[in-house]
Amino acid sequence: MSAEPGAGGPLATGPARTRDWDALTYDRISGVQETWALEQLERLELRGDEVVLDAGCGSGRVTAALAALVPRGRVYAVDASPAMVKHTRARLGECVTALCQDLTELSLPEPVDVVFSNATFHWIADHAKLFRALAGALVPGGQLVAQCGGYGNIDSFRLAADEVARSGEFEPYFREWRGPWNYARAEITAERLEVAGFADVRTWLEPRPTLLEEPESFVSTVCLVRHLDLLPDDLHGSFIRAVLARTGVPLTLDYVRLNMVARRAVRRR
Repeated sequence: MSAEPGAGGPLATGPARTRDWDALTYDRISGVQETWALEQLERLELRGDEVVLDAGCGSGRVTAALAALVPRGRVYAVDASPAMVKHTRARLGECVTALCQDLTELSLPEPVDVVFSNATFHWIADHAKLFRALAGALVPGGQLVAQCGGYGNIDSFRLAADEVARSGEFEPYFREWRGPWNYARAEITAERLEVAGFADVRTWLEPRPTLLEEPESFVSTVCLVRHLDLLPDDLHGSFIRAVLARTGVPLTLDYVRLNMVARRAVRRR
């Protein structure tokens, strides 16, 4: 399924390679994402003995906080990036079970009581398939608490990056470029969750403008990571500097977060 208009689209095709994430740098500069996640953790209803899925665990910073909330339970930390999973395993050891899997093709050892996710779903083009997979992983009545980039997320930064990509020496590498993001609308997300088998669904968009402390490290590791896939290594630095010259530094990103709270529907006979 293609993303809705204005919400990004599939990864670019062609000779580009998709590089693995830089887990070490991400761990260092992802304080913004951790702040959002800690706010979300307060929405969870936990006894402490639940089985929890951290869907898109990243480097494990948030997974550690999640595991502390279920001292008598179990946590499955899943990410599609081998580097992120390796980093999570090194950080948390046997405290969690870290698995390298595509979230749309989940295969967990057991059903979970809770699905938690932060700053991940906008990297997945097919939200309908994603939500079906998450519903299938949950026990009936199990809760979903998630947040990702939503409609309008970092629009001005992406526009600046696209303008640079269409200019000068960079232009030949971006002729077939389509961004990998799916920044969905709240109402469409609610419909998709309900169709996938969720009930008590609440979704809403939340503007969160954010001043970056390390703009070059942050945008190269997060915002421009898939742009850089298309470029030879010797153009990475000049591309990043050209984008930052256009946006200006200090850089405030116009983040828009898409929040989701729901439960897997309980079917009654």
